[in-house]
Amino acid sequence: MPDALHQLDATDLAARLRRRDLSAREVVQAHLDRIEQVNPAVNAIVTLDPEGALAAAARADERLVRGAAVPPLHGLPIAFKDTHLTRGMRTTHGSPLFADHIPGEDDLLVERLQRAGAIRLGKTNVPEFAAGSHTFNPVFGTTRNPYDTTRSAGGSSGGAAAALAAGMQPLADGSDMGGSLRNPASFCNVVGLRPTPGRVPRHPGGNLWDTLSVPGPMGRTVADTALLLSAMAGPDPRCPIGLETPGEAFRVPLDRESRGLRIAWTPDFGGRAPADPDVLAVLEAQLGVLEELGCRVDSACPDLTGADETFRTLRAHSFDLALGGLLDSDRQALKPSIVQNIEQGRRLTVADLNTATATRSRLYLGMLDFFSRYDLLLAPVSQVTPFDAELEYPREVAGRPTHSYLDWMRSAYLVSVLGVPALSVPAGFTPGGLPVGLQFIGAPRADLAVLRAGHAYESATRHGRRRPDLPTA
Repeated sequence: MPDALHQLDATDLAARLRRRDLSAREVVQAHLDRIEQVNPAVNAIVTLDPEGALAAAARADERLVRGAAVPPLHGLPIAFKDTHLTRGMRTTHGSPLFADHIPGEDDLLVERLQRAGAIRLGKTNVPEFAAGSHTFNPVFGTTRNPYDTTRSAGGSSGGAAAALAAGMQPLADGSDMGGSLRNPASFCNVVGLRPTPGRVPRHPGGNLWDTLSVPGPMGRTVADTALLLSAMAGPDPRCPIGLETPGEAFRVPLDRESRGLRIAWTPDFGGRAPADPDVLAVLEAQLGVLEELGCRVDSACPDLTGADETFRTLRAHSFDLALGGLLDSDRQALKPSIVQNIEQGRRLTVADLNTATATRSRLYLGMLDFFSRYDLLLAPVSQVTPFDAELEYPREVAGRPTHSYLDWMRSAYLVSVLGVPALSVPAGFTPGGLPVGLQFIGAPRADLAVLRAGHAYESATRHGRRRPDLPTA
């Protein structure tokens, strides 16, 4: 059914809702029906409130009938990531410690999206405390890839990406520390943007100054992703690092001439993140598309010396800050990898943190210099294709053994320490039918330029139009 409501782009749905060609109740019911049909095979949405969603849709329809102005996400259903606080609806973080936790407030992101007209469906699955790029936890189990349910959907926004790809929601929110938006987007053939830190403000949060983990948008198209970003972005006084650009700046046409763009391509970040041959075979075939669009494509990579160590140091420090108290009170309830991360954070010295801070500053200045010569850097999003969902993480990458659950994520997390926006766009499929994403990386604060370049590539290739063939209940 090519015209089924659950298959329509969010931008198309939003326009039809505003014209009253569709009602919010019709749109919400269509997605609830889709959830009932395919969620048992995927396990992406783990908390669902159909009655509340339909009641909210009825109120949205009544506002439009009264002639009231409607916000940009009017009538669009969304299930929020289960690490984002939702007032009156449980937020578990994928942990038994929070299995029955019902917050009394919304995250700022949740508050903004609902104010922009989005209708809350429920919550999407995450790894325990969002640790890792494979979505499984002891509360809800494993989220599976809609294109092959024996495979991982990625993480930590794996439930969000899988629900989006399977047509259970037209938009999805997420967050990204080491690739948690980009990796599941790549695995599930959707779009995910890690914005410039501060583009989407966070509240509440333990470390208000954190720039390693950022909230961001996901969609089935770049335009849908930009629409969601427009509702997320903009300053808030409770976020000291928030950028002043209003969200409306991203609610603009993305069509822009690509001819003359200077693009650098790196298959492995200078040898720091080798990728499997099947990933590179898909991506290297895409470079000709960009050349046909009039871009100049060179093989080049910025100097990322120290980026790996810096990310791991800052990540361990953040785990101790956020979860150290739980290690002291409930150690046995935490999965071993989280315990290891917290303990690594506690072993850090002042010298370790000084080195990481100095290195990150040098890397940022190096990126500014690199982007004085290039408009974009392209790279793999993930070094592997979606792997066996029964594994905790891949045991080897490009023929080399992995020693921790972070080792296969370098192509995403090396970018995280740089303070730049990065976009995952569908780039095609392996011969076995597994999705592969291409990472568009831009200069600091060049989020709109990254979106426009991704949109041009997407329009030329349309890889994201290939939908999964899922069994229905």
